Amino acid sequence: MRVLGAATAVALGYRPLFRVPAALGWRRKQVNWKFCRWCSSGIIPNEKIRNIGISAHIDSGKTTLTERVLYYTGRIAQMHEVKGKDGVGAVMDSMELERQRGITIQSAATYTMWKDVNINIIDTPGHVDFTIEVERALRVLDGAVLVLCAVGGVQCQTMTVNRQMKRYNVPFLTFINKLDRLGSNPARALQQMRSKLNHNAAFMQIPIGLEGNFKGIIDLIEERAIFFDGDFGRFLRAFLPLWNWDYRSDKLIIRYGEIPAELRAAAADHRQELIECVANSDEQLGELFLEEKVPSISDLKLAIRRATLSRSFAPVFLGSALKNKGVQPLLDAVLEYLPNPSEVQNYALLNQEDDSKEKTKILMNSKRDNSHPFVGLAFKLEAGRFGQLTYVRNYQGELRKGDTIYNTRTGKKVRVQRLVRMHADVMEDVEEVFAGDICALFGIDCASGDTFTNKDNSGLSMESIHVPDPVISVAMRPSNKNDLDKFSKGIGRFTREDPTFKVHFDIESKETIVSGMGELHLEIYAQRMEREYGCPCITGKPKVAFRETITAPVPFEFTHKKQSGGAGQFGKVIGVLEPLDPENYTKLEFTDDTFGTNVPKQFVPAVEKGFLDACEKGPLSGHKLSGLRFVLQDGAHHMVDSNEISFVRAGEGALKQALANTTLCILEPIMAVEIIAPNEFQGSVIAGINRRHGVITGQDGIEDYFTLYADVPLNNMFGYSTELRSCTEGKGEYTMEYCRYQPCLPSTQEDLINKYLEATGQLPVKKGKAKN
Repeated sequence: MRVLGAATAVALGYRPLFRVPAALGWRRKQVNWKFCRWCSSGIIPNEKIRNIGISAHIDSGKTTLTERVLYYTGRIAQMHEVKGKDGVGAVMDSMELERQRGITIQSAATYTMWKDVNINIIDTPGHVDFTIEVERALRVLDGAVLVLCAVGGVQCQTMTVNRQMKRYNVPFLTFINKLDRLGSNPARALQQMRSKLNHNAAFMQIPIGLEGNFKGIIDLIEERAIFFDGDFGRFLRAFLPLWNWDYRSDKLIIRYGEIPAELRAAAADHRQELIECVANSDEQLGELFLEEKVPSISDLKLAIRRATLSRSFAPVFLGSALKNKGVQPLLDAVLEYLPNPSEVQNYALLNQEDDSKEKTKILMNSKRDNSHPFVGLAFKLEAGRFGQLTYVRNYQGELRKGDTIYNTRTGKKVRVQRLVRMHADVMEDVEEVFAGDICALFGIDCASGDTFTNKDNSGLSMESIHVPDPVISVAMRPSNKNDLDKFSKGIGRFTREDPTFKVHFDIESKETIVSGMGELHLEIYAQRMEREYGCPCITGKPKVAFRETITAPVPFEFTHKKQSGGAGQFGKVIGVLEPLDPENYTKLEFTDDTFGTNVPKQFVPAVEKGFLDACEKGPLSGHKLSGLRFVLQDGAHHMVDSNEISFVRAGEGALKQALANTTLCILEPIMAVEIIAPNEFQGSVIAGINRRHGVITGQDGIEDYFTLYADVPLNNMFGYSTELRSCTEGKGEYTMEYCRYQPCLPSTQEDLINKYLEATGQLPVKKGKAKN
């Protein structure tokens, strides 16, 4: 009977994705995706495409959710856990280091099909150290799924991801995961979304039971209960009743049913709340609401779609990816509420020769044909087995294998020798890609954020990706001097791939200094250097990016004169050096307030250059100067002796003169730290923060756990993870991200000045102290 049902389904035109008894010798196979990618007209229309990213805080279940999505859509034949007992690891964690640590380090791209719609997915890391991966994924995607943990709720990195989505105007759905965990509370997570992230959010579903009793969900739109039974909670939309049968456990896998009697009142209340929230952000539904009419299911779905696309409403879905519950309704919602490429407006900038600040924006055409010239953005680089792999999002036109394209930054032309689509680290060759597709190219020499076009419009460039500044530096060198070639090769590759990983050579200390987003970031690169290049590295104590600034405005009047036979050098500058506001402590500003021709206008940029060059090294501790405004008010020049270099030297000398006549202070980076630990360790955790000169800014309690928010100097945070684990019996965890710069303590300033004087030989090294 079951086999007959399957044959009937095939005859009716449904795809046979269900499981057939192993006794009959049938096995579940993966769909052949090369045939699924094309529709009858030859090209998938925009309406059948979704480009989405999955982003969240650490350990919210992003990779597990992606694994379930790929399994239920038939993309992979078996599911594996992140750090599972079988040792295989998730498909999207393709790097060995990711599988070993159980974290995502690099964003991974894949694509799959759900209900004849092609979904391109990018799974992103959750650690703040790898925030650039999230940044460039959101830059090229049309929509996103924000995953929240039902226990942790809105956490530190959730806020960062939310800011990134706002920066690139990305519509998103929210999926509250881990409803099966002890202490899960989706209502509190929703409340935090409203209070901390300021979103107009509402439940689209409510749970049937929580923690160990989590059985299913109630769909508030359709007003029905969905139960996920069977080993894998797998269901295939009830084309035929037989399709919902799990042959191994011999029971139904999905059941649609009536809402349980004890939850009917709660479901009605939440549905009314959902309608009110959507009516507040959508005019058409708002009119129906004011007329006291009951909206139909289709009216409500269309209103939710309009509000989600305009980012005025955030639909919230529930489930547990690990227990295989709630994933398929989320996939339906991705199709229903997230935009296709034609519904998102993407702009390119016209590169003008006069370098005017007003940039002309040109709207990209999302038609999936070759009627418009090709424009694509290289958003991610990766070193593959066959050379550099460049991930490209196509914004306009068609790109074919064998085409010649131009890099608008360098002006170089390159030939597309191989065009592939990525499934984690597996490549699948394609002949052409159209607007809205994400693909990868081989053998293209470029940097992350470069724009590629064809010859017709080589003056265009896409808006670049926001790159945060590194917050931590450490000295790194190969343990064996013979490995210098491997070391330089690895450093060169990593800096091309990751814009937040910076390298420079310190002339004073004769060390290679690498800078990144955190301790974990730099530790991962040191491990990758050993694994991928066979070059073990030694890292010194991280160097924090201190800054120097002045405390009060100071006037200057400096004359640069040099006479050595023939034309000499002459430049005079008069003005004021001012400190900036605390929120601008990382900036340097130059203001030209001159009148007349005492300082000719062509020499003003030279004064600015001299000022900026002199800011590279401060007099107190050798760190960069920042938080300064150089106001040029007057000066003098000589008809013969004045030239550009004269005013560069005058700018440098003016800054040094001003600094000698004022009081300087050292600024240090302050991190916003969020600590979660059991209540019994509250005293020792607070004492630890106080010891590190932290300022506690807030506190939150969740049943047996407390969350502590504090601002702590980065210089005092090294080694904190070990201390926190030891004082909380391994139960505590913390996350931190850069917050601001502020003046450091007098004792810290004195230590830094003494170390600098000792290092430069101006002060004898104290006995018993090793020279830094």
